[in-house]
Amino acid sequence: MMRVFLTLVRREVGAHFVSWTGYVVVAAMLFLLGLSFIGILHALNAEPLTQPLTEIFNDSFAFWVIVLIGVPLITMRSFAQEKHSGTFETLMTTPVSDVVVVAGKYAGALLMYCLMWVPLAPLLLVLRHYVTAPGALDYGVLGTTALGMFLLGGLYVAMGCLASSLTRSQVIAAIVTFAAGVAMFLLGFLAQATPPQLGLPALILHHVNMLAHMRDFSRGLLDTRALVFYTTATFLLLYLNLKAVESRRWK
Repeated sequence: MMRVFLTLVRREVGAHFVSWTGYVVVAAMLFLLGLSFIGILHALNAEPLTQPLTEIFNDSFAFWVIVLIGVPLITMRSFAQEKHSGTFETLMTTPVSDVVVVAGKYAGALLMYCLMWVPLAPLLLVLRHYVTAPGALDYGVLGTTALGMFLLGGLYVAMGCLASSLTRSQVIAAIVTFAAGVAMFLLGFLAQATPPQLGLPALILHHVNMLAHMRDFSRGLLDTRALVFYTTATFLLLYLNLKAVESRRWK
């Protein structure tokens, strides 16, 4: 079972580098990280540092563009390409459980998401070497920031895999994932504009406020409510993905 799972993961990651998708994602990632790096340098030169560099990065336009556009490009082919090429039916007739298929596809896409952040590491090393302000790049803050980025990516990747499992078109899967991601992103601004006096609606918006979650993670704050939200929402989306695959098997 584990061998089949690892095969699916390798196949999912490798598929991105036999087409244009992986190279476009990596190229766009490098460009946007370069812009973020320049923005951080400007922030350092403009005024004394009052917040961690991770917070400056996670509040940047480039960070959210990478997530909101990169994830749909990664996940759009997960199931839609299999259906379009006719290999999905073959996969469904093999003695592999639907859970393994969904887990393998998801893990492969999530691994690709993690790999696209690898170019960030040398930039952080450069900044840590030259920035001497206390708390600018604390190891604990880097750890919580990485955890936040992983949880955010895990949720968006699960969303993208679900969208891909519902259609034969990679383009439609990418558009649906992008739209859903933008909607979740905009809920953060709505949460900030909603007064606490509204009661339950304000409380719900506060719990799904990804902007606030990432700001807390990038400050070194680990809120268990955010952990519960991301893990619960991710598993719910994966469960729906599993049901979509199971329904396809019985058609």
